[in-house]
Amino acid sequence: MESTGPADGKIRICHIITLLELGGAQQNTLYTSAHLDRRRFQVSLVAGPGGLLDAEARSIPFMETHWVPELVREVSPARDFVALLKLTALLRRLKPDLVHTHSSKAGILGRWAAHLAGVGAVVHTVHGFGFHARMPFLKREWFRTLETWTAPLTTRFLAVSEANLECAVRSGIFPPERASLIRSGVELSSFRNGAKAGSLRTDLGISPDAPVVGMVACLKPQKAPLDFVKVAEEVSRRVPGAHFLLVGDGELRGAVEEEVARRSLAGRFHLLGWRRDIPSLFKNLDLLALTSLWEGLPRVVPEAMAASLPVVATRVDGTPEAVAEGETGFLVEPGDVRAMAEKISWLLQHSEEARSMGSKGRERVEEFDIDLMVRRLEALYEELVRSEADPRPRDGRFQPGKSSGRKA
Repeated sequence: MESTGPADGKIRICHIITLLELGGAQQNTLYTSAHLDRRRFQVSLVAGPGGLLDAEARSIPFMETHWVPELVREVSPARDFVALLKLTALLRRLKPDLVHTHSSKAGILGRWAAHLAGVGAVVHTVHGFGFHARMPFLKREWFRTLETWTAPLTTRFLAVSEANLECAVRSGIFPPERASLIRSGVELSSFRNGAKAGSLRTDLGISPDAPVVGMVACLKPQKAPLDFVKVAEEVSRRVPGAHFLLVGDGELRGAVEEEVARRSLAGRFHLLGWRRDIPSLFKNLDLLALTSLWEGLPRVVPEAMAASLPVVATRVDGTPEAVAEGETGFLVEPGDVRAMAEKISWLLQHSEEARSMGSKGRERVEEFDIDLMVRRLEALYEELVRSEADPRPRDGRFQPGKSSGRKA
């Protein structure tokens, strides 16, 4: 689609993301693109094709959508170089006032392309880093080095969790004064009001009074879905009538299906694939579980809190910033199947305490309101573009403003 240029002096924003899969970073990017004030902003989006949310992106009115086939998650030097060239040419044509990148691959290539295209302001959101402690050392250090080399091209870093900010500072990627905290947003009203349980339990053959534990996650190593299957087996011994819903899909689906069969969980472990009716699905749950090995800050956690569900999750990265231990749920160490099974079983056997935790979670979730997130981004975009356009002398390249590891 050809760029039509700015209208009425609007600020031109271009989002770049690797793939529009069904995940928190992608959903937040699309929501932001659709809900920025059209009187002040003109929006374009660049992504690699083939994501589940591609059609949703195309349906957003007044937004230009551009696809770069070479922009893929896997590392491929030749293909990545072509993607860089195409992104640079596209940005030179679009002439955005500000580029906002998301995810690791698009974050690296998009920021270099913005630099080569002469874009004035560049924002990168850290939704979790592409490197983590469970990686082989050399691979981890290479990814960390790429982030460090790209950091000087970035006007402002955003992060969804304090943990990610601290990780970046500790790793030498950027100093705290160049970053702001803007929480990953959730449509709170969708989870608090109006959703109905529907016929899910009937469709799956689950009795109305059976306890149900759910997990919503992409079936990839980061989310450790096989641990959830093991947890289900442990909980089944303590709470024989319990059922388990795993919502999501991905590379480990086959392994999950094999593990479910091996542990004789057929009939009580339900693998639902991708679903878009999460608010209604949550009406059928007694609690949410999450077995992740690392995270940014999982969007599904505040969604569950808004739906008055207690949460049992692994104590990784930003998750403890949402889940208050012993108040809105429980936290366990990643990989500790037994501890998670014990906490889940306790909640299923103590329904009054579980309801109390769910109610407290609902009260604590206001900072994750998605419209608040959009308003903060609007203010940030205007601040950075005004700063870039200001002809007065400034100290240094970066204009971090007043935020430093705090909400912008």
